[in-house]
Amino acid sequence: MNHSWRVICVLNVKTMKQRTDRLFQLEFEAREEMLLREFLSKNDISKTTLTAIKYEGGQILVNGEVRNVRHSLQPGDRVTVQFPPEQLSEGLKPEYGKLSILYEDETILLLDKPAGQSTIPSRNHPTGTLANFVCGKFESEGILSTAHMVTRLDTDTSGVICAAKNRHIHHLLGKQMNQQLFHRSYTAFAEGAGFPAWMTIEQPIGRKEGSIIERTVRQDGQYAKTDVKFLGNYVRESFPFSAVELTLHTGRTHQIRVHLQWAGHPLVGDNLYGAVNHLFPRQALHCSSISFLHPLTNERMKFDSALPEDMQHFLQSSESIQL
Repeated sequence: MNHSWRVICVLNVKTMKQRTDRLFQLEFEAREEMLLREFLSKNDISKTTLTAIKYEGGQILVNGEVRNVRHSLQPGDRVTVQFPPEQLSEGLKPEYGKLSILYEDETILLLDKPAGQSTIPSRNHPTGTLANFVCGKFESEGILSTAHMVTRLDTDTSGVICAAKNRHIHHLLGKQMNQQLFHRSYTAFAEGAGFPAWMTIEQPIGRKEGSIIERTVRQDGQYAKTDVKFLGNYVRESFPFSAVELTLHTGRTHQIRVHLQWAGHPLVGDNLYGAVNHLFPRQALHCSSISFLHPLTNERMKFDSALPEDMQHFLQSSESIQL
């Protein structure tokens, strides 16, 4: 990307009530003449963000002076965008619990979620969620933001999750998802054998009639695409299953679970979507890697999570077979 500016810093520190609180700040250098409004737009500062800056405590400065968006920039001008403090999202409250952090900087947080923990609060899981723990971490560190969960995993799915530390960073990563620059890979065990070496499932997904939880393949649903790579055939207690690697091109609710059910190979342990064996206590699904461009530096980054112990044990105690 050939921008006419560069990121100079990403963090502002201020003292409030004898505590060091941190507000998110970006600083750029203009390299050609243009209106400030145009400059901000080219830097993906959305109209929604500008409205929040105007009414919720942020500022836009040029060479240290507050300016409005009609200001004309000159080459060499320093533009500082000070984002306002963020309020906690509805239903979120700070809690303090263990977070397995894979990577962290001023903008993003990569976490390794265990199976059994919800990503965000719900009616059935209002507390103890990953998002609650992220809010607790932010509160303890004086980060004036809410938990922006860029990716989510079902409660019984384990693996890598990406969170943003600011609504603007969340917006930039969401844009990458729409442009298919944000990649997610999963490892799973699916019932049955006989998978082709590679297949693509391209079937629309919508809500199942009469259910508020289940999804199903339906022609009036949302477009969904999943690539499936075969890894090996196994048998456990006379029950055959396959290890597969899956790549998401879209992010529909329960996409992998629904697509594999449609293909006749529901996830091992996934009783909601047609699994018939009870040898594994949850759906055997793990987000093994996430890859994206860093929202500020544009550097390609990749984060991996090892297969959790329960899936490792299940695989190691099964017999590999050849068809």
